[in-house]
Amino acid sequence: MADLVWKGRGRAGRSTRTLRVRASAVLVALIALAVLLVPPLAQLDQQAVDLSMKLHAPSWAHPFGTDDVGRDLLLRCVYGLRVSLLVGLVAALVATVIGTAVGAAAGAFGGWTDRLVMRAVDTLASIPHLLLGVFIVAMFRPGVWPVVVSVALTHWLSTARIVRAEVLSLRSRPFVDAAISGGASRLRVTVRHLVPAVLPQAGLAAVLMIPHAMWHESALSFLGLGLPAHQASLGNLVQTARGSLLAGDWWPTLFPGLLLIVPTLAIAGLAGAWRDRLNPRRRSELTL
Repeated sequence: MADLVWKGRGRAGRSTRTLRVRASAVLVALIALAVLLVPPLAQLDQQAVDLSMKLHAPSWAHPFGTDDVGRDLLLRCVYGLRVSLLVGLVAALVATVIGTAVGAAAGAFGGWTDRLVMRAVDTLASIPHLLLGVFIVAMFRPGVWPVVVSVALTHWLSTARIVRAEVLSLRSRPFVDAAISGGASRLRVTVRHLVPAVLPQAGLAAVLMIPHAMWHESALSFLGLGLPAHQASLGNLVQTARGSLLAGDWWPTLFPGLLLIVPTLAIAGLAGAWRDRLNPRRRSELTL
C-alpha cells in the first residue's frame, strides 16, 4: 500500500514538473516571438507622441494602455523587454566566461593560486552587487554597454565558485592522472579536459543569470544610472511611471513589472529541468 502511495506521488510529481517545463517553454517561445517580430511588424512608432491619448486605460486599440505622453505602452514594453533581454544575455555570457576561467584556474592549479583567487572572490562577494554596479556605471556615460560591463563584472562570482567546485571533484579522476602521466601540462589538461567537462554547469549558471541581470539593469535604470531616459527599457518604464501610479493610473507600472516577472519564472522553469538532468540523484529523489 505504501509503495502504491509513493508511486502515485511520483507520477503526480513528474506530471507537475512536465507541465511546468512545457508552460515555461511556451512562455519563452512567446517572449522570443514578441521580441523578434512585434517591433518590425508594428506600424506605430514606439516614440510617437500623441498628447491627446495621454494615459488612456487599456483598450482594444491599446491593450496595455498609453503612457504619460500618449505613446502605445504595449510597443514600449516590447522594446523595453528587447533591450533588457539583450543586456541580460550579453552580461550573462561575459560573466560566465570570466567565472569559468577564474574558477577553472583556481580549481586546477590549487595551492596559492586557489587561495589567492578565492580570497579575492570572497572580498568582492562581500560588497553588495548593486552598490558595486553603481560605482562601475558612474564612471561612464549612460548607455547599454556600461550597464553590460557593470552587470558582468558583478555577477561572475557565483559561476567561479561552481566551476571551482566541479574542477576540484574532477581533478582526482583517472583520466586527469592519465593525461598528466602522458606528459600533458596542467594548463593543457585544464583547457582540453576539465573546462569542457564543467561547461554544462557553467551553461546552467549562465541561464539562471539572465533574469538576475535583467533585474539588475532595471534597478540601475530605475535609479537613473543605467540606460538613457529616452531609451525604452523595463527599468526606465517603471521609473517613468512612478508619478502616474501616485495619480491612480496603474497600467504604466503593472505591465513593465509583469514583463520582468514572467521571463524570470519561465527561465527558472527551464533551468530547473536542466538542473535535474545534470543531477540524476536529485531527479530520482523527486520522483519518490
